Amino acid sequence: MTVSQPDVTVVIGAYEAMPYLVDCLASVEAQTIGPDRVEVVAVDDGSTDGTGEYLEEFAERVAFPVTVVRQDNSGGPSGPRNVGLSKAAGRYVFFLDADDRLGHEALERMVAMADRHGTDVVLGRVEGVNRTAPRSMWKATLDRTDVFTSNIKFTLSAQKLFRRAFLERHAMRFDESLWTGEDALFTMEAYLRADGVSVLADYTCYYLVGREDGKHVTKSGSYTRRFDSARALMHLIADMVPAGERRDSLMVRPFLITLAPQFGAVLTKDDEETRRHKFALAKPLMERYWHEGVARRLKVGERLRLHLVAEERADLLLDVAAFARSKKQAAAVLERNGSQVYLAYPHFRDRAAGIPDAVYRAEPSEARAFHGYREHTVGSLGRRAFRKVRRTLSRITARITARSA
Repeated sequence: MTVSQPDVTVVIGAYEAMPYLVDCLASVEAQTIGPDRVEVVAVDDGSTDGTGEYLEEFAERVAFPVTVVRQDNSGGPSGPRNVGLSKAAGRYVFFLDADDRLGHEALERMVAMADRHGTDVVLGRVEGVNRTAPRSMWKATLDRTDVFTSNIKFTLSAQKLFRRAFLERHAMRFDESLWTGEDALFTMEAYLRADGVSVLADYTCYYLVGREDGKHVTKSGSYTRRFDSARALMHLIADMVPAGERRDSLMVRPFLITLAPQFGAVLTKDDEETRRHKFALAKPLMERYWHEGVARRLKVGERLRLHLVAEERADLLLDVAAFARSKKQAAAVLERNGSQVYLAYPHFRDRAAGIPDAVYRAEPSEARAFHGYREHTVGSLGRRAFRKVRRTLSRITARITARSA
C-alpha cells in the first residue's frame, strides 16, 4: 500500500500552551481541506502544564497523521519549528502558534492559491483577537506579488504557507541564536528568494489570539534582543539586496518597527545607563544603514527620533520622547501656498538645536491629513509650467505687435 503525500504539514511549536492549545487543535481538526490532505507535527518544548499530554491525546483520536515530539525546553520558538520542519512530509508547510487558531477554510484556500499561481509563499488574512494584527497588506487579494511592490514587508511573522521544496532547496531554517525576531529573518529571506508571493485578503485564515496572561513571545525579552533582531534583519537585507531604492524600501521595516520604538516614549522611563547602552547598540546600525533614502520614507515623528539617534543627541531626543509620551499631535506649519507641510515637533527651527527643516517636513502621504495642504502632482506642475510658457509667449507677442504698429 502506498501512502500519498499530504498537501500540507501544520507545524505547531508549543510551550505552556494550555488552555489555548485546545482551540488551536480544534481549528486544525475542523479544516475543510480533508484529513487525507493534511498532517500535523507538534513539538512540546518542555511544557509542565499538560501541553504534551494533550497533544498525545489529540494524536490518538483524530483522522489524520499527527507526530508528537517531546523535548527539553529550547528557550525559544526557533528550535521547535526547525524540528517540526525536519519531520514535515507535506508539499507545503504552515507554522501555527499554539495560542492561535485557523479559519475553517484556511488551509484549503491557501494551498489552492499556491497551486493555482505557482507561488512559494501565501499570506492568509490575519485577524486579531484581544490583540492587534497587521492590516496594511490586506487591502486586496494579490495572485502574485513580491516584497518590493506590496506591503508584505510589514508582516514578517512565520504564520504563512511555504512551499516545502522551496525551503529545502535553499536550506532555510529559523535562526536559533535569536530570542526574538527569528520569524522576521526567516520570512524576509523567503520573500526575497520566492518565485512569487500570494496574498489572500478576502478570507480570515488566521486568528492571532491575545493571551490573558500576556505571555506572547513578541512581548518577551530585553531591549538588547530587539537590537539583535534589527541587526540580523538589516544585515540580511544588505546581503541580499544591492544598495539603492529597493534596499531602502525594505530597511524601513527594521528601522520603523524595531529601532524607533526603543527611542520613543519608553526612553523617558529608562535610566541613564540604559539610554547610553541603547545609543551604543544603535550607533553601528545608524552609521551603516541610516541615510536619506530611508529617512524620507518615514513619518516626521519617527524620522526625527532616528535622526537624533544618528546624531547622538540624547539631550534633544528626551524632549521628543516626552512629546511622544504625551500623545499630542504636532502642529502643522503650512508654507509655499500650502504645498509644504512642516510638523512642529520639539526643537523645530530652534537655532541652538540645529536640526534641518527637512527632518520636520512631511512627505505627501503624511501631509494629506492636514487641512490646507495642496499637493503638487506631476500633472499640476505640468499645467503650471504650460500656463507660465503661455503667459510668456503672450507678452512676447504683444511686444512684437506693439513694435510693428
